[in-house]
Amino acid sequence: MVQADLLIHSGTVVTLAGHSAQPARGQAMSSVGLIKDGALAVRGDSIVAVGTGAEVRAAGWLGRETREINAGGKLVLPGFVDPHTHVLYAGSRENELAMKLAGVSYLDILKQGGGILATVRSTTQATDEEIKAQTRKRLARMLSQGTTTLEIKSGYGLTVAEELRALHLIRELDEEGVQDLVPTFMGAHAVPPGWSEEEYTTLIAEEMLPQVARESLAEYCDVFCEKGVFSPESSAKILRKAREVGLKLKLHADELESSGGAELAARVGAVSAEHLLRASDAGIRALAAENVIAVLLPATSFNLAQNVYARAKTMLAAGVPLALATDSNPGSSPTESMPFVLTLACLYLKLSPEEALTAATINAAHALGCAALVGSLEVGKRADILILDVPNLNYLPYHFGSNPVETVIKRGRIV
Repeated sequence: MVQADLLIHSGTVVTLAGHSAQPARGQAMSSVGLIKDGALAVRGDSIVAVGTGAEVRAAGWLGRETREINAGGKLVLPGFVDPHTHVLYAGSRENELAMKLAGVSYLDILKQGGGILATVRSTTQATDEEIKAQTRKRLARMLSQGTTTLEIKSGYGLTVAEELRALHLIRELDEEGVQDLVPTFMGAHAVPPGWSEEEYTTLIAEEMLPQVARESLAEYCDVFCEKGVFSPESSAKILRKAREVGLKLKLHADELESSGGAELAARVGAVSAEHLLRASDAGIRALAAENVIAVLLPATSFNLAQNVYARAKTMLAAGVPLALATDSNPGSSPTESMPFVLTLACLYLKLSPEEALTAATINAAHALGCAALVGSLEVGKRADILILDVPNLNYLPYHFGSNPVETVIKRGRIV
């Protein structure tokens, strides 16, 4: 009998099993596969057994060389998957806090040359190593709080050369680091000064996207579809070209006002629509009909402090699969904490702890196209595992402001 390298036992194991083929939706989001006195065995970088402690031991996985971890009184989960981040950048924007407190809106800050454009300036002026060094710190904080797989968007370059540079740096960080990084091209993050929306849209479609595709630098293309940024028409032009060159589609939609973003995401066959604070009823129905995952970002709503959150329960009732993400970025969501996002999802999106956890693991993995590999604790999947020093699932969102993660295992290795 082949023996396991690692055996975790005696904890409450939350497998999230059964949702790898399709994202969970509706009542299925409450089905988390909880095993009391559970155990799982790992060999190499993969999970080879999951069940009760008695079942896994009886199967013969425990041997002389097996390392054992007693997780008694603790919670064992899949690693968190964060499917929407902007963590590759230089500098910070704490100066904008006073502006926000004085009532200056997000788009008005952008119009004054702040916001995204401020980060574009600091990022383009930084060296490759300066950008990577700052990003590594954010990735380390994410890892310490349980994020083992995440998306990173470009979008703080806004020129052909700088957007390509950003995607190359994401690739280098992926090769050098512990976490799995999924790259998304988002040259359509803002319209740079001196350009019209039409001119810049043409540059993205005719120059940026073909080069990104030629160098295989991204898996997805995203667009900030919003009044004052990219119209639905410009967004559709960019997304059609992205699909033509072989990228999968995402869309920042209906964040600041209802502009038809959810409907557009459904119409173009996007994998996910993201933000959705002001998505219309018709938009929500369209997302459900086309199986578009709604990636919800409650930390952004919290930080914008306008008391407007996505209508998660309406989406859930309509059959839209939900995912959660940090939206980690230097302006509207300067956090790296998925545990904090789970708390916000329960308090303000009104999700149950089970629904929130499903959204932060297996459904988030579907939003990144990697649910066959990560997002649940099942035989054959990567051994991306968390041990949390909390007694049960309800305690996880209940107790906030500290890090509940005791142990992070990535691809079978304690990191």
